[in-house]
Amino acid sequence: MTSHRTPPEPTPTLVLVAHGSRDPRTLTTVHALLDRVRALRPGLPVRLGHIELNAPLLPDTLAALGSAGSPGSPGSAVLVPLLLGRGHHVKHDIPAAAAAAPARTLVAAALGPHPLLVDALHARLLEAGWPPAPGAAARARAGVVLAAAGSRDPDSAADTGRTAALLAERLGVPVVPAYASAAAPTVPEAVRALAARGRRRIALASYFTAPGRFHAESAGAAPWIAAAPLGAHPTMARLVLHRYEEAREHEEARARTATPAGSGARPLLPV
Repeated sequence: MTSHRTPPEPTPTLVLVAHGSRDPRTLTTVHALLDRVRALRPGLPVRLGHIELNAPLLPDTLAALGSAGSPGSPGSAVLVPLLLGRGHHVKHDIPAAAAAAPARTLVAAALGPHPLLVDALHARLLEAGWPPAPGAAARARAGVVLAAAGSRDPDSAADTGRTAALLAERLGVPVVPAYASAAAPTVPEAVRALAARGRRRIALASYFTAPGRFHAESAGAAPWIAAAPLGAHPTMARLVLHRYEEAREHEEARARTATPAGSGARPLLPV
């Protein structure tokens, strides 16, 4: 009697979902991050899709995956937002693109908050001149502004605030979140707030995924050192892969406990 084994499911493609920017440095940075992800996981299919402004746009990337392989067997993908917290893009735009795609899709959580982001922020501050082991007297004079892009979504602000709290625990100094747009306080306002508390050595931690106008304006308001954006730091590549695997594990756990519905709906990881 011939035994027929079901072939294993192909590994889902990791689709890194970037916002898009008119600044050419952003696209260069995103491609460098993709290269790091591929180096960490050789053989894993990795693609890029943008929400706006740059090609390929996310729907085009997903359409190409959906047409891959034999007819009726579209590819599958895990969408990992290159975004640092919950906001409109994470809650609405990316899930909508995933739901409309011919490929079977999962949507991973935003990158932040997460301890690996704090590792990357700390590393960028050290590169900029933050002392590796400041004493108590130095910490008493120091403070950090965590500069982020900003969003009107309160969940986004909560996520940035959580990252600021984690970074403060790591550094042993106050860390105040501030925003380049759409939210308060601004970076200059956060600097003044720290100075009013007697903090005279105020550094800027850049909670941005790539260089651009927001980072430049925020860094220009730093009274002391200003860290580089998170960019293609090796820890960022590890975090992208962590979110990818986390989404797959979440879906596998959901599938084990769900009643088969036979509806053919494409599952999405809640974000």
